[in-house]
Amino acid sequence: MAQFSVNAQRFDPYKNFKFRVKWDGRYVAGVSKVGMLKRTTEVVKHREGGDPSSSRKSPGKTEYEPVTLERGVTHDTEFEKWADKVWNFGAGLGAEVSLKDFRRDIIIELYNEAGQLVIAYKVYRCWVSEYQALPDLDASGNAVAIQTIKLENEGWERDTSVPEPTEPSFTVPSP
Repeated sequence: MAQFSVNAQRFDPYKNFKFRVKWDGRYVAGVSKVGMLKRTTEVVKHREGGDPSSSRKSPGKTEYEPVTLERGVTHDTEFEKWADKVWNFGAGLGAEVSLKDFRRDIIIELYNEAGQLVIAYKVYRCWVSEYQALPDLDASGNAVAIQTIKLENEGWERDTSVPEPTEPSFTVPSP
């Protein structure tokens, strides 16, 4: 029978609403949504000469899906500065792309309800493939203006140095 690892401290799964994103050693202000981390490995099918009626399967190339970050529009220019490293309109011939530093590693951190860091992922060699400076504007609307960047990446891994925290316990005073 298969053995399953058991989270010794917590039975409930973590919620998806407490998180932070960090790049260049700093937290990025106002990120309100992070797209999923997803990878897909191609299936390579092949047959053995003595068994033509069935195929074998083995792993092929692995692709990492882009990660989308969203935040409310503010005066902070970090999204725009990074996007401009890939294509800066009007920068002059040969200077539109910053090949030296258009890629960055980012860290996505997940926190529990008590605000303790519980899981972190390192996402490697990211660069901005799409930048939305402003959403559709609507004079009759009542929504926050959202800015978006889409980050291509070359892989990610869980930061195994982040331990499972000891969660706080509250005692109820006896009457």
